[in-house]
Amino acid sequence: MNRTTSILFFLTGFGLFSSWTMAVNAHHSFPVHFVPEGEITVSGVVTSFRFANPHGVLEFTVTNSSGEEATWRAETNSPSILRRRGWNKNSLESGDAVTVTGWPARNDEQYMRIRSVTFSDGSVLATQPGINLDQD
Repeated sequence: MNRTTSILFFLTGFGLFSSWTMAVNAHHSFPVHFVPEGEITVSGVVTSFRFANPHGVLEFTVTNSSGEEATWRAETNSPSILRRRGWNKNSLESGDAVTVTGWPARNDEQYMRIRSVTFSDGSVLATQPGINLDQD
């Protein structure tokens, strides 16, 4: 192997390794942004659902006991994972009454990571396969 070929192999390998490490570091860690031991449940009415990468995002309006409204946002998995769990772009539509169970954000009182969404008829959309809210 001549020197030029060796340099080319080294630079190619270094480039691939560098791009891989940047991709790994670009994705955030769950416990950095959310409180894993602090599960919460919030009920409201869907205003929008973005079924897109890198995470699906649900926005819903919550009315407190004083009648004041607040907008909540809830993040979930990527569409490719959600499709495997039975979700699609029309799973949540504006006007749907929902109860969202999940983990609160560390730095935003009205932001959370979705564990499950329960509709008024009792049907459930879950972010984990085989989820049973009574057992886990």
